[in-house]
Amino acid sequence: VSGANKTDYHIKNITLAKDVTVEKYVDLRTVQEGEACCNCGAALRVVKAIELGHVFKLGTKYADALQATFLDEAGAEKPIIMGSYGIGVERVIACLIEQSNDANGIIWSKTLAPFQVHLVLVNSNSEKVVNVANTLYKDLQSAKVEVLFDDRKDVSPGFKFKDADLLGMPLQVIVGEKNVNNGNVEVKERKTGNREIIEIGKAVSYVGQYYEK
Repeated sequence: VSGANKTDYHIKNITLAKDVTVEKYVDLRTVQEGEACCNCGAALRVVKAIELGHVFKLGTKYADALQATFLDEAGAEKPIIMGSYGIGVERVIACLIEQSNDANGIIWSKTLAPFQVHLVLVNSNSEKVVNVANTLYKDLQSAKVEVLFDDRKDVSPGFKFKDADLLGMPLQVIVGEKNVNNGNVEVKERKTGNREIIEIGKAVSYVGQYYEK
């Protein structure tokens, strides 16, 4: 069976010696790392890749079916030549995550993160701590900061910290009883792991300055 150089058509019962002029016979196999390029001779590298977008020239196949035409410069009616262009948004996100992560999870960049701040409430049994966290959440939102607020009551602090690293927002603001009693909250940068203790009243401005850098 052979292709017929025509869409959806094949030719059966081909006899190579009679029907085809064979230029050469080759054994085909998958290339191996380090083998020489057949064009330039340089050593080949085998790398993983992902298709983020595509372009297909559809020609006049669908234009003919739809009788979609235009008038050229001479006023003659011609079929429209169509193309298909696409980008895989989900694939772009997957590619970004694959390029920016560590053993603990995703590391989002400032410009692409789903949320700017991951606000972690450590002790939901303390009314004082809960009030500080809720107020800080509202203040950040009022400052147009996109916040993911982890105020779960049935999850231990350790799990919350693990989840915060796993989700990978650029900045974590941690509201715990010890720091709150001293008038502070803890801020952690996901990318570097650097931590700072800052005054509660300066938390919103700290976040704003962080994103201005």
